[in-house]
Amino acid sequence: MTDLSHIRNFAIIAHIDHGKSTLADRLIQHCGGLSEREMSEQVLDSMELEKERGITIKAQTVCLTYKSRLGQTYELNLMDTPGHVDFSYEVSRSLAACEGSLLIVDASQGVEAQTLANAYLAIDANHEIIPVLNKIDLPASEPQKVREQIEEVIGLDANNAIEVSAKSGLGIEDVLESLINNLPSPEGDKDNLLQALLIDSWYDSYLGVVALVRVKNGRIVKGQKIRMMAAGKSYQIDRVGVFTPARTEKSELGPGEIGFVTASIRAVADCQVGDTITDDKRPVDTALAGFKPSVPVVFCSVFPSDAAEYEDLRDSLEKLHLNDASFHFEAESSAALGLGFRCGFLGLLHMEIVQQRLQREFNLELVATAPSVVYSVHLTDKSQIDLHNPSDFPDVTRIKEIEEPWIKANIIVPDDYLGAVLQLCTDRRGEQIDLTYVGNRAMAVYRLPLNEVVFDFYDRLKSISRGYASFDYEIESYRPSDLVKVDLLINGDPVDALSMIVHRSQSETRGRALCTRLKELIPRQLFKVALQAAIGGKIIARETVGAMRKDVTSKCYGGDITRKRKLLEKQKAGKKKMRQYGNVEIPQTAFIEALRMDDN
Repeated sequence: MTDLSHIRNFAIIAHIDHGKSTLADRLIQHCGGLSEREMSEQVLDSMELEKERGITIKAQTVCLTYKSRLGQTYELNLMDTPGHVDFSYEVSRSLAACEGSLLIVDASQGVEAQTLANAYLAIDANHEIIPVLNKIDLPASEPQKVREQIEEVIGLDANNAIEVSAKSGLGIEDVLESLINNLPSPEGDKDNLLQALLIDSWYDSYLGVVALVRVKNGRIVKGQKIRMMAAGKSYQIDRVGVFTPARTEKSELGPGEIGFVTASIRAVADCQVGDTITDDKRPVDTALAGFKPSVPVVFCSVFPSDAAEYEDLRDSLEKLHLNDASFHFEAESSAALGLGFRCGFLGLLHMEIVQQRLQREFNLELVATAPSVVYSVHLTDKSQIDLHNPSDFPDVTRIKEIEEPWIKANIIVPDDYLGAVLQLCTDRRGEQIDLTYVGNRAMAVYRLPLNEVVFDFYDRLKSISRGYASFDYEIESYRPSDLVKVDLLINGDPVDALSMIVHRSQSETRGRALCTRLKELIPRQLFKVALQAAIGGKIIARETVGAMRKDVTSKCYGGDITRKRKLLEKQKAGKKKMRQYGNVEIPQTAFIEALRMDDN
């Protein structure tokens, strides 16, 4: 067991694309975690989706052995975290397992949106923060200017910020020396009762549930009988070990160490993220604080395209929830789509990633509905219902009023983009509360309806501010609003997967945008397809997908025109009949793509 004073637990945090995973690669390489032959780019981004998109989705941990310049050996537990705002729950969980953070800032880009948000998460977790200026070898890098930005915007002392190039390996040893000299060692006592925090878990088809734990006190030993305090279930440990980044088994894990345990856990519900693991015979009295539960803000329904796969979908959701505690699901049914699940997510990217993981990792074909928020509907008989799904919208004559959730949003943005950001908030029915300045940055506080934020507010905000705006919010209250349900009709038949609830003032714009988008996405059929947006019986927008046309007159060359006309009339009659009985094939991708409506 490693001496506590020779252990350092740290997370790598930064804005998207500032070089977290590349720096992790260099640290692993320098410490000899992998040989030159085994190294690959972004080695900790093991998921196929992560490599494809070039982003980190899951926080990953690795245990490294480093020999310092003074000849002492240290155990470094590194956690590489995501940068996107939709995965901030992953970041906060990783920070709870560590005592310090490396804050990576791109020396050519400076402090950006998630740099700020992640730095505040680390400060909230009482972390010692080491600023690192990456991409120092780029011609556009301005280390001195970025140092001043870190001090002005975040309030961290950046005089001793380390200059590195994660790509070339410049300054990597300085980072490692700074880690052992500036970060505190973990606290704990190996002789106390066992107390370990369950940070993460995932399902392995051979081993059952694999749990990632941070031991606070006591020891976890192979063969020991442990108890999950929240679930109240006991298991005997089969394997104990660490990731180096290869899975490496050990005889025990002591205080301050981060590693994995397996115990033939088959019941997914028994392994809850944030739970405390203790010894079954000598349990502790009090559980660790755990994690604040995540609050989903975007909801959508997910259905199997084949009704027979419903049970497979349930199992897959349970296994994925084990690995991603920030999404929630409950069973529901739809008249058009059958049995499925209502799922809650932290944002649109999060929603898309979960859907793609279900399709790739569990080989499921899915149909997903439009994203929405929870509305509170007051009916004329004085009862009240929570409306999660537009397809459950009650009859208009029964509705007294509808209340929608409003948020209080803080937006920090450089002066240059303030006008465009204020315009965006006004267009989204926002009400300005406050506007103050911090250096050359403005902080705007707005009240906004949540359903205006979930569609594409993040994307628009990042687009108009070139990624510099940082945005965080909290649910404030429910307020009455003039909301209507917009149905999408394809050849006169409503498609409940694409119905949405919007403010009346924006119903026509949204309806027209959806019809235009679908016109591009639905492949041409052998007959014309009418796309209509409607409120009740009133059509508010229409587009037509033209028919594919076969040249039936190709075999007629020369001769009387009536022969050609006769063939064309015959084709026309056939198309009319097909339109009456033909089914419109809507590809799965059209459902997801139709929801990515840009304001432009």
